[in-house]
Amino acid sequence: MIAAIRKELLLRAGELNGQEVQTVYLGGGTPSLLTEAELLGLLEVIRAEVNLAVGAEITLEANPDDLSLELLAVWRQAGINRLSIGVQSFHQADLDWMNRAHSAVEAKRGIEWVQEAGFENYSIDLIYGTPGLSDAAWLENIGQALAFGVPHLSCYALTVEEKTALAHMVKTKRMPDTDPEQQSRQFLILMEELRAAGYEQYEISNFALPGWRSRHNSAYWRGDAYLGVGPGAHSFDGRFRRWNVSNNALYIKALQGDGEFHEQEELTEENRRHEYIMTSLRTAEGLELEYFEEAFGEAAVEGLLSRVEGYRTLVRAEGSERLLVSGGWVRLTDEGRLFADGIAGYLF
Repeated sequence: MIAAIRKELLLRAGELNGQEVQTVYLGGGTPSLLTEAELLGLLEVIRAEVNLAVGAEITLEANPDDLSLELLAVWRQAGINRLSIGVQSFHQADLDWMNRAHSAVEAKRGIEWVQEAGFENYSIDLIYGTPGLSDAAWLENIGQALAFGVPHLSCYALTVEEKTALAHMVKTKRMPDTDPEQQSRQFLILMEELRAAGYEQYEISNFALPGWRSRHNSAYWRGDAYLGVGPGAHSFDGRFRRWNVSNNALYIKALQGDGEFHEQEELTEENRRHEYIMTSLRTAEGLELEYFEEAFGEAAVEGLLSRVEGYRTLVRAEGSERLLVSGGWVRLTDEGRLFADGIAGYLF
């Protein structure tokens, strides 16, 4: 796998055309399983083939059970300057239900080690809306993160994905399905608690103390170009979207034999317009009407504003306010964030 990824990096680095790269994100699988030699080998190719900016944000995803003070020291020495830690919960019952490899003790100890190792810039993932997670237990999870002073949190509602073991267990009644009312309630609790603690909800699922936003994630929501390498990785250059085969064995076989390992599509103007609506509405700043007009024309703005007003009229009849238009921007309210995908679809 490492050899295949290194080869793809060598084959595709030229697509960046020497452009200065501001962020690198090692994630997707579990890169904290890499040996020191494997990690250094990947970073060596990146530094040799890519015009990496001074002070670039270099993030590594890690599971709590992989962490040790020795390994954290190796990562810092290698140039990793940001970590994303898959905590998910500080309650053992939740972790057992999710079949996570780490324990609640390892989750807390891992954060302590990250801090002791000198990583100031790190994020943790938390999941809410799991069957059996009470509001009180969710508040305890949030409180524990706040007690650690975590600078960045990514918080997601549990989703039951098709063709997974969890989906099969829900379908066969061996596990309860998710409760939309519980998930909405716990999302509102999350927003209220983190706002009171001084966090910015700079994207629907992402919260940061001032100055600690993820530069890498923010680039996606701005629609910046990016190069994705590895099985299942996606790339975007502003015009074409490309995605690699997700099967590990097929990916490796293709790279070993110079075969095709990706597909791509050219985005239409409609695709790009829809993507901008969807991603911009997820951010704290919202959708910028001036940019929308520059990119898609005056008629597109008029059509968008007509749909915005139509939607606002529709939900006002139900006593709701989910969209705000102010100062040349369209933004979601807290209630609107509960319906972000549906609102985006309406505005399409």
